Amino acid sequence: MYGGGKVASRFKAKVSGVVQGVGYRAFVCRQARALGVKGYVRNLYDGSVEIVAEGPEEVLRLFLKALRTGPLRAHIEEVHMEWQGAEGSFTGFEPRW
Repeated sequence: MYGGGKVASRFKAKVSGVVQGVGYRAFVCRQARALGVKGYVRNLYDGSVEIVAEGPEEVLRLFLKALRTGPLRAHIEEVHMEWQGAEGSFTGFEPRW
């Protein structure tokens, strides 16, 4: 369960395109914190970005919409994501290296 008695969901997403060096991770962190989403974002060696997020499903769907938009300098080519069972292991949202 998540705050407010809502069942938590989780997704893992890989975002590709121009998403490194353009403030995408900072954008993701701001969006996640504004929505109360928990998890992390990190750059991958292939130039993409990985996001793992937990929260109520309806909130995660709003978060996904933001991920597909990104900051002004980003160019999102693809967002590949899969729903997973929530683990409740995150206390906030943070960048990882």
